[in-house]
Amino acid sequence: MSERNSTPSPISGSASDNGNDTTDNDLTEDQLTDGLDLSFDGAEDILRAWRRGMRPDPDLTVSEWADQHRKLSSRASAEPGQYRTARTPYLREIMDALSPRHPAQRISFMKAAQVGATEAGNNWIGFVIHHAPGPMLAVLPTVEMAKRSSRGRLDPLIAESPALRERVNLARSRDAGNSMLSKEFPGGILVLTGANSATGLRSMPARYIFLDEVDAYPASADEEGDPVTLAEARTTTFSHRRKVFMVSTPTIRGLSRIEREFEASDQRRYFVPCPHCGVMQWLQFERLRWDKDRPDTAAYVCEGCEKTIAEHHKTQMLERGEWRATTVSADPHSIGFHLSALYSPLGWKSWAQIARDWLAAQGSEEMLRAARNTLLGETWVESGDAPEWQRLAERREAFGAQIPEGGLFLTAGVDVQKDRIEVDVWAWGRGLESWLIDHIVIPGGPDDPHCWDKLTALLGRTWTHANGAVMVIAKLAIDTGYEAAAVYAWARAQGFEQVSPIKGLEGFNRAAPVSGPTFVDASIGGKRLRRGARLWSIATATFKTETYRFLRLERPSDEDRALGVCDAPGTVHLPDWIDTEWLKQLVAEQLVTVRNKRGYAHPEWQKMRERNEALDCRVYARAAAWILGADRWDEATWRRLEEQAGVETRPPVAPAAVDSEAAEPTTPAAPTAGTPTTPRRKRRVYTPNFMRD
Repeated sequence: MSERNSTPSPISGSASDNGNDTTDNDLTEDQLTDGLDLSFDGAEDILRAWRRGMRPDPDLTVSEWADQHRKLSSRASAEPGQYRTARTPYLREIMDALSPRHPAQRISFMKAAQVGATEAGNNWIGFVIHHAPGPMLAVLPTVEMAKRSSRGRLDPLIAESPALRERVNLARSRDAGNSMLSKEFPGGILVLTGANSATGLRSMPARYIFLDEVDAYPASADEEGDPVTLAEARTTTFSHRRKVFMVSTPTIRGLSRIEREFEASDQRRYFVPCPHCGVMQWLQFERLRWDKDRPDTAAYVCEGCEKTIAEHHKTQMLERGEWRATTVSADPHSIGFHLSALYSPLGWKSWAQIARDWLAAQGSEEMLRAARNTLLGETWVESGDAPEWQRLAERREAFGAQIPEGGLFLTAGVDVQKDRIEVDVWAWGRGLESWLIDHIVIPGGPDDPHCWDKLTALLGRTWTHANGAVMVIAKLAIDTGYEAAAVYAWARAQGFEQVSPIKGLEGFNRAAPVSGPTFVDASIGGKRLRRGARLWSIATATFKTETYRFLRLERPSDEDRALGVCDAPGTVHLPDWIDTEWLKQLVAEQLVTVRNKRGYAHPEWQKMRERNEALDCRVYARAAAWILGADRWDEATWRRLEEQAGVETRPPVAPAAVDSEAAEPTTPAAPTAGTPTTPRRKRRVYTPNFMRD
């Protein structure tokens, strides 16, 4: 034993140390076994394992590893089989920057949808498991999305790649080393979590962090702070050896995390050569041209020679492309990449399809925003310019009935003030078209029991529809920002089916502007009840932006109306009896750009005048419509509402679309027992039982 222990390791030192050109990988078997006693039983097996462990792994980059070891499953890819970086050449440098020997520590990738970014991240995961083991954290927007990613992407990644399959045990309920959100492997562990889980984000130190779709992360993880900051704090102990890969399709200018990271980096663009003149350029949407109303003729125009580039040249252009930094990063270890859908390989998103999608988005601000985000990989600039109240005054209308024919259900927004409670009642129709049908001020404030009695009576009050139906408020949303205890007590007494206490949150959240309900402690009748109230949280900035966008919609001219042109979805109708003070309150805020302490710019709603109750009540009533499910109702639901109200605002749909009750999970139930359903019968009380909170 002493002889073997004194023998130097056959792979110690470099090739230059022993005076020849043999590398570590070229050591012969005699060199590897020199000095070892191989006479005992089982020595060959031990030697084989020892040799495998001592021989250095090939010095691969992430892209080289993927080309050798990654297999794409038919479960997770439209092109199953061996992974080929040559299919998406622009991903090579991005993946190689994730390799341990690359000096970059923060890599951001702001990109269009479906350009292969997530697969690049999965290749990195495979590389870490196989060649650079260590603790790794993968974060998706929610825990549920992390579970879906584990089942749909990560499990096939491991199962289809032999190099990974032998390192990660098959998932078994009794095997704690491999669960849906945790994968152990020799030398490391991969943990998947959601950005909405503060517990998951602080679960362990991590050398590697993969942050996927960061612009879809909530503003705060369980109210404990920014999810990206919480996740990055896990890498502190790894210093210069850490790697953070941040990927996302961008969203709103000033709020986009990925845009902020990209702008703080060296801002790399993928330059490709013109097949005619060879000029290197990065592809820009403005140079994609097509004949009028003929998107199939889409082609790219070179900025150098102005010649038309047909799409079949794209493959060769991508192969010869290269990433070039367009600025200098303040942090030398931070690099960033940007890519639009114009670079999608042949067979994916074509230039003609991009042109069709862009043309289809014209006329809809929502569709244009989605096109800019998903096609161009660029942020959308929100317009927070308040319409002039004088213009709104000119557009006031005489409804002819308390509820015009298009109104199909009612919601109310309630703002609690020190000396009064203000209520606005809105009627809603298809496409979120809305009508203000009542404005009520209840004097007295939250300390006056009579004030609450009058608000309670409002829940049973009825308004008459143009067709004779009598409607009640389907959902009332009341703000808890002032005297929350009194609001909770009143809401609990009324029941949460018709009343929803709400709390406004700062920031935008287009994907889920309303979250909840959550149970909160409340003081009821002098007693503190644990989880005594249910609270909904709303992103007020999202609904304010939407309201201003709806207020700016152009109205059809009399000539257009004569031809049957209707108001656009989202149109806001204001009655002729509303006064100018209310109109000024509706446009009392402005979206402005401010900078935080770190110098980052972000949009923020600020009051331009003291009173803004009308805007707040509108936002609360809109949140009530969201809670009811109006943003998610299908055609069958709207048809059911029209039948109950006795109106016809759209052509009938085919019976097959509405005859399945199973296909209508959010459809309001039929009117209460004894309520007639004949479409034109007068004085019908319309009290649909909307889905519960």
